[in-house]
Amino acid sequence: MTTTGAREVSVTERGGAGRIAGAAERFFRPNYVGLAVATLFFALSLTPSLLPRDWLFEGLVGGINAAIGYGVGCVLEWLFRRWIRPRIQLPASVTRVFAELPGWVPWAVKAAVVLGCVVVAIVMLVQSARWQREITELMGMDDITTTGFLRTGALSAAVIALVIGVFRVVRWLVRWVAGELTARVRVPREFALPIGFLIVTVVAVTLFNGVLAKGFFAAANSAFSVRNSHTSPNAVQPSLAERSGSPDSLAKWETLGSEGRWFVSYVPTAADIARVTGKPAREPIRVYTGLESADEPEAQAELAVAELERTGAFERKALVVVTTTGTGWVDSTSAESVEMMYGGDTAIVATQYSYLPSVLSFLSDREKATRMGKLVFDKVYEHWSARPAQARPKLLVYGESLGAQGSEGAFTGLADLRTRADGVLWVGPPNSNRLWREFVTRRDPGSPEVLPTYADGLVVRFADGRGDLWRPSSAWLTPRIAYLQHASDPVVWWSPDLLFEEPDWLREPRGPDVSPTMAWYPIVTFWQVAADLPNAQGVTDGHGHRYGTLVLDAWAALAEPPDWSADLSDRIRKYLAESAIRERSRK
Repeated sequence: MTTTGAREVSVTERGGAGRIAGAAERFFRPNYVGLAVATLFFALSLTPSLLPRDWLFEGLVGGINAAIGYGVGCVLEWLFRRWIRPRIQLPASVTRVFAELPGWVPWAVKAAVVLGCVVVAIVMLVQSARWQREITELMGMDDITTTGFLRTGALSAAVIALVIGVFRVVRWLVRWVAGELTARVRVPREFALPIGFLIVTVVAVTLFNGVLAKGFFAAANSAFSVRNSHTSPNAVQPSLAERSGSPDSLAKWETLGSEGRWFVSYVPTAADIARVTGKPAREPIRVYTGLESADEPEAQAELAVAELERTGAFERKALVVVTTTGTGWVDSTSAESVEMMYGGDTAIVATQYSYLPSVLSFLSDREKATRMGKLVFDKVYEHWSARPAQARPKLLVYGESLGAQGSEGAFTGLADLRTRADGVLWVGPPNSNRLWREFVTRRDPGSPEVLPTYADGLVVRFADGRGDLWRPSSAWLTPRIAYLQHASDPVVWWSPDLLFEEPDWLREPRGPDVSPTMAWYPIVTFWQVAADLPNAQGVTDGHGHRYGTLVLDAWAALAEPPDWSADLSDRIRKYLAESAIRERSRK
């Protein structure tokens, strides 16, 4: 009876659904343990992250995590089959039961695994859409629809198929190299495979780190250098001598780059400032040097100082040294905050060090940012410190994102900061910042990583909102240093350490705009937060990497002018909000 049944199943398998399933399995050659672990990784990747994600980003991060999970499952299955199963001695009765199972049972088990993976994925996609809506509600953003979010599954499937396909090509290359070694060099098979793997790995790494990586960044640099030549129709060459790029300037208009030309043309005039503050105002000084303004970084820095001397910047009330982000961008809100506070009696100097956007600059140009930050500040400090103490402006330091990292590079530590600057504001600092990491790691016991207290807040303070600047007390020694960091800013919290180490900011109570259901999972959380980075500014002010008018409160706390008042603060805040809208519409 058993033999007949087995024969009947075999016949059935040669036609209909069984034949289709067999052909599909031979074509795809799935590893069923890998599928199960891939589904687990995919499900975990759909859990909440720092920022709301649309189906596209969710699909990419889900596919990457699923592919990693598939690989982990394949390794576990191989380890079991190679090392554990041979050592398991089952009773003869159990072995006989397995041997006598009908032929359809293995197919049923495989089908159950595939069906279970599909069901789990769909259920998690629906639940993930709910989680995304919770995060958008926390940030005051539009809701995400469940039906639209289901596209994530299809994209993730495509990504995992691509990754597995690439892996199989690499595996074929390893076997081909091993076969050639065995056939041509007579290398024994047991040695040929490891040697083949080593050869393919070395070639791949060499290509990636050498030819491919350099080629990619060279191509990107070339592409973005073209963009650097673009000038917004609303960026008009300044006529005032107080601006770089003007006819009187040593740094010519056409050399400033796209961001530099915008920086020196989109400036509040003395009339604008007087209208907002109700007091007489001066024309603000803005100095900028682009990559094409001089041949070398040191010459750029010297040109910037020469521009400061030409415009009389060292005779103003406040001088701000800004380290820009990748393309040379400077946050207009931060610049306008200082100019409004001091009635235009200010000078701001910034320089460009890269053609690349911040994300690419972070990967390839971090050293350039640090070098330029140090060069410019040291040159400015040299000229500033040579003046009589009573005739110097306040020397303030500013950097946002990668600019904060570059700006930190000008200083060796806290003592150096306090000796050479009158106030420091760093916004959205990357997790890899040297000084930021030192302050956060050595924070006072009991203070959370998302909002640490360092040395009772006597010199260095961290803020997520206006009130945080005056905690734990109002006793804040001068010169003051402030870091602005949102609990939901992926620029601050992304780190390679997320791969295998749970961070304090997820062990401790979550920040106010972070989902309480967000949790850390090895590998998965790293890719989740990495996927948040491109969307760091795609949220509302007060969340992610959008700091809005909080920079005004920070500047007021760091370097409050004598005539500062709550009413003046409100009027400037209103102007800054309107200016940001105007800038987005014009730029």
